[in-house]
Amino acid sequence: MFPMVTGFMNYGQQTVRAARYIGQSFMITLSHANRLPVTIQYPYEKLITSERFRGRIHFEFDKCIACEVCVRVCPIDLPVVDWKFETDIRKKRLLNYSIDFGICIFCGNCVEYCPTNCLSMTEEYELSTYDRHELNYNQIALGRLPMSVIDDYTIRTILNSPQRKTE
Repeated sequence: MFPMVTGFMNYGQQTVRAARYIGQSFMITLSHANRLPVTIQYPYEKLITSERFRGRIHFEFDKCIACEVCVRVCPIDLPVVDWKFETDIRKKRLLNYSIDFGICIFCGNCVEYCPTNCLSMTEEYELSTYDRHELNYNQIALGRLPMSVIDDYTIRTILNSPQRKTE
């Protein structure tokens, strides 16, 4: 009879503990339901990206030596490097460089392994167009630096944190 009583007591304690956990979970759910929604007016309010954010690739034509390391380390062989071998100086001369951001997975391998640091990642994340062919950037488009969100006076920046308050 004693083990049966102990079993009922353990069952009762487990039931009370489970009910307490369910009650705590329900209170958390209710506390989130009482919050007001935070709406970001996109073109005029933008999030400040973190320092390690991998955005669009920036390319410096003058630094590139056409070694094609970026093409070899890219998992999808994406960068297109056109070069011509100059026989008089016995070096490659870069003619064209392009990356199709419609296919790019933004892994950053090309930036990490570039021996001359002619590639870098920017904080630009707005690569949206109606025609996918517009995402194929040549060396001129890759050379343009985007305006920083912090420096743009027409945009109100919002910190990327979960504790934002509404106005």
